[in-house]
Amino acid sequence: MEKKSERRGLGRGLSALMADINLDSNAVEQGAVQRSDLLLPVTDIFPNPDQPRRTFDAIALNDLADSIRKKGIIQPLIVRHGKVSGKYEIVAGERRWRAAQLAQLHEVPAIIRAFSDSEVLEIAIIENIQRAELNAIEEALAYRQLMDRFGHTQEKMAEALSRSRSHIANMLRLLSLPDDVQSMLVDGTLSAGHARALISTPNPHELALKVVGKGLSVRDTEELVRKAANPARGSRPNQKDKKDADTRALESDLSAGLGMSVRLNHSTSGAGQLIIEYKSLDDLDLLCSALSNASTDVGLRKK
Repeated sequence: MEKKSERRGLGRGLSALMADINLDSNAVEQGAVQRSDLLLPVTDIFPNPDQPRRTFDAIALNDLADSIRKKGIIQPLIVRHGKVSGKYEIVAGERRWRAAQLAQLHEVPAIIRAFSDSEVLEIAIIENIQRAELNAIEEALAYRQLMDRFGHTQEKMAEALSRSRSHIANMLRLLSLPDDVQSMLVDGTLSAGHARALISTPNPHELALKVVGKGLSVRDTEELVRKAANPARGSRPNQKDKKDADTRALESDLSAGLGMSVRLNHSTSGAGQLIIEYKSLDDLDLLCSALSNASTDVGLRKK
């Protein structure tokens, strides 16, 4: 039998993930689903050691536990046979398993499926991304795992996960920040918007402390970064300082959307320049792709 390649599309992982919501009759006939009405002791279940999600919000878990006490577990866990006989490894549903223990349930509904180690990792990553339960760094690391382990491109992930490519690219750029700044993101001290503004500065740690200490907004943080990049300008007004608030807001929105520095210069006649600064060939590729897609959309609308 031909060995399955790990470097495949996301389709297999996504369809497998959705199996815990809509069981496919063909899958049952083929033996992919061994039991669909199983109750397993919570003590016989253990989490996936490669689970990309490392933090579980205590308040959210308690809320889920309260719901489970009242209504039970509506959506079964997906598990596979563990290496120890009689034990089961969680493929999808670790939050439900943890909340069930808080609710003092002794058994949980589960579906046993046969997945390889690679499939388990892929499904765990996709489940967490789709359910928006990861912090910014965990989400970025999940994208990185999908790319490094399974060879998925940013375009393929964007299409399969209903994310824009610019969103995925911006999240991946967060991994270039120092560990201490990433920790601020994980614990919620900094938002992803603040962190993206700090990526282009040579001293993100120092500026991050200022942002937190002064409680700066994202736009204030972007201005702080601009001043740090050009300290010689001091308090003297320049052309950028003369820009109206709407122009500065548009520059900020474009910068956040592209993950690149954007400058907009226009005159009262309506003519002007839109300047986009990129820092790598990947950024240039992303920009070219965005412009190409935009020109295609414009052409379709004209027709």
